[in-house]
Amino acid sequence: MKKIIINHSLTEKRYAVLNGSKIEKVNIYQPQHESLVGHIYLGTVAKVMPGLNAVFVDIGTEKQGFLHRDQLAAYRNASGAFSDRKNKSVTAFTYQGEKLLVQVVKDETGDKGPRLSGLIELNGEHLVYLANENSVSVSKKLNDDNERKAWFNFGMKQRIGNEGFIFRTAVEGQEPDDILAEIKVLRKQYQELAQLAQHRKKTGLYHQRNHFLEQIKTECTSLNAGEIWVDDLMLKQELERLATPDRSVLFYQGKENIFSSYHIEQELDKALQRKVELANGAYLVIDETEALTIIDVNTGKFIGKTKREETVLKTNLAAAVEVAKQLRLRDIGGIILIDFIDMKSENERHMVERAIETELAKDEKPTKVLGFTELGILQLTRKKTKQALSEALSINCPTCNGSGKVLSPETIAFRLERELWEHRHLDNDAVWVETTEEVRSVFAGVKDIHLQRFQELLGFRIILTVAEADKPFYRVRQYGLIDELIEKIKQ
Repeated sequence: MKKIIINHSLTEKRYAVLNGSKIEKVNIYQPQHESLVGHIYLGTVAKVMPGLNAVFVDIGTEKQGFLHRDQLAAYRNASGAFSDRKNKSVTAFTYQGEKLLVQVVKDETGDKGPRLSGLIELNGEHLVYLANENSVSVSKKLNDDNERKAWFNFGMKQRIGNEGFIFRTAVEGQEPDDILAEIKVLRKQYQELAQLAQHRKKTGLYHQRNHFLEQIKTECTSLNAGEIWVDDLMLKQELERLATPDRSVLFYQGKENIFSSYHIEQELDKALQRKVELANGAYLVIDETEALTIIDVNTGKFIGKTKREETVLKTNLAAAVEVAKQLRLRDIGGIILIDFIDMKSENERHMVERAIETELAKDEKPTKVLGFTELGILQLTRKKTKQALSEALSINCPTCNGSGKVLSPETIAFRLERELWEHRHLDNDAVWVETTEEVRSVFAGVKDIHLQRFQELLGFRIILTVAEADKPFYRVRQYGLIDELIEKIKQ
């Protein structure tokens, strides 16, 4: 049985989709990481960049947003042939200082500001209202072709001016009058926003989406049969209207956190690990970087009972399925490279490619498999609209600054040796050096033989004291007389 588990009672909002005991999806909303996607701002064009065919827009956030010419309402609604419009620069459609109503389509990442669009979209329960798209489309997940055609014709008939609609899967079985009422509400909402933007001059946020509630409602309506468990009474009452004979909304009253009760916390911890174990003993190593994500497939303990080629194929097929699941669970987007175990047969590569395409078809975010490179690395992309799970739940390690590595005890010991060597001609009686045990062991050598020889070369004594630290280090505390340094160390 499928279940949606909603943890809404405290500051951090979370929900997970379970299929039996396995997690298919998890979404986490923290106040400091709230996505701006879908928020609508009145912005000011701060800089026009003809070379990029785009503008940078001040929307009142720390970083200016990036708006491409093709996402300008003035470009989409311009008269004349498309070929003529396409050959015009961004300067033909906007100018520095112009006020624009814009919507965030991608959150800021790294040093890049948010990506913007001047084509405003407003989300309803059964459809998306497109203010300047001049098009109508119906979800491909709607199975009945006749119903899909009927909703398309309905949308074309209801359009006014340059507006358009995207009908969601949830429109299935709905009454046209109810959908028309929803269209009128969304249309009025946009008209009010447009009027507000005309009469106000202040840059800033004009419309804020409740992403969590929208996502929850979408998940609930897509659940044909199952249970929705929620730990917040007010949210339960909000969701009860979505209940059906096959889809129940239930209130969780246990003392234990609802995620802990369903063993989701443990799975979340696993989703932050680099290494993912497969059932057959093989494993994946997932490395996320700012530019792309690299996934390495290893046979591990799986040696198989047949020849190597069959073992490799079985491992790669299992890995293909798990990779797709991990991308959804971790919400990894952007460019993804998968280094499968080398396959010599082109047919085997096609089998692995088809396996991952089949599993990715279940993903609600657009994905595209681009095929294998000459080096045997599978390339694919997945649309990124918000932070991945690892970005939302973790920060760079303060010890290694996010690199995952620190300098070895040997490297630190040799650095200490070079620094002390530079003082060999100074008139010093002794030096006090504080370091970690592993660095001291390397520097001093077996039974302190190296330490003794080095002291003779330098002509002064080296007093080493051990300190606890998260990584190998040393610090030259002081040069001076032996007795004075020993007394200071005792204090």
